[in-house]
Amino acid sequence: MWIYEKKLQYPVRVGKCDVRMARYLSEQYGGADGELAAALRYMNQRYTIPDKVIGVLNDISTEEFAHLEMIATMIYKLTKDASVCELEEAGLGPHFVAHDHALFYTDASGVPFTAAYIQAKGDPLADLYEDIAAEEKARATYQWLIDMTD
Repeated sequence: MWIYEKKLQYPVRVGKCDVRMARYLSEQYGGADGELAAALRYMNQRYTIPDKVIGVLNDISTEEFAHLEMIATMIYKLTKDASVCELEEAGLGPHFVAHDHALFYTDASGVPFTAAYIQAKGDPLADLYEDIAAEEKARATYQWLIDMTD
């Protein structure tokens, strides 16, 4: 059970429309190593992990959902004032045709999210190694995005 606070954990400040950045961020929204995949992965794994650490995975999953909310807010703010031409130039024309300005769980290439991104082996160590690999890929993606804006 959750208690939802109607505010972001950290404020999301976006000063201008930047559809290209929004497209890159969509990898963290609906990609294989993104926040949705992470939240669902941890939530699912809590059922086959030793009882002593169930709460830890539940807490991590909850945190990943908070990250998902921040990414969604960033993407929305980066695209809400974008023209159709700007969306098209950034490679988001097909997204606009199907979803208008609505968010939809896809990666940066426009591939829809799939549960196939989430492995569940039933072996806590195997599952945690997958988590580590996904977290490292996400960290590298975020670092690339930060470097790109500098």
